[in-house]
Amino acid sequence: MSADSDQDHDAATPRRGRPRALTPDERRDLILDALQAVFDRSGMAGTTMSAVATEAGMSKRTLYAVFDDRAALLEAFTERHMSRAVHRLDPEEQALPLASRLRLLMAPSEATRALNLPFAILRTIIAEASERPDMARRIFARGMPALRAAVAVELDRANARGEARIEDTEAAAALLADMARPSPLDRLVDPAKPMDFEAIEARFDFGLRVFLRGIGAAED
Repeated sequence: MSADSDQDHDAATPRRGRPRALTPDERRDLILDALQAVFDRSGMAGTTMSAVATEAGMSKRTLYAVFDDRAALLEAFTERHMSRAVHRLDPEEQALPLASRLRLLMAPSEATRALNLPFAILRTIIAEASERPDMARRIFARGMPALRAAVAVELDRANARGEARIEDTEAAAALLADMARPSPLDRLVDPAKPMDFEAIEARFDFGLRVFLRGIGAAED
């Protein structure tokens, strides 16, 4: 058994004998968790592929077998963060009124409180955009569009049920996302500025109410 295999396993439940091999998804999550841990300790400047590999308990060769480069690693983290920030509705929740569905889908969650690394990634994208436009395009394609697409699905459902009449649900979804979520500009300009979660929640409530009134839908 290779040294990589010895190190590259789930250490949460140690046991005798051959360690259980990680699935691709488990290995990917292990690496992304390691990225967060390295960033929390060393900031973006210290978040290197070597440091992430060490934190994850694997060799750089194993890390590069999963992610081609640092840009791919940041892209994957952004995608995972956004997927966790969007609540996927189950069939029972899909039967709720539109306002309730949108609240479940978009309301600020625990993921909203863990934004230091996502904002650092955004600053990196902006700083390197001229040299690595491919990285910027890929990360943005996996980020905000996921939320907008999920909102558009519910707006299409609202049209079908007669809850609202929206001519362009994709444009409406983008508008709602911009209204209900705070602009990242303040945090980009002043990374040390503390986040006011009460203000974030109040903006979401206000933005959603304004949007629902604008499309003639019930507010709850």
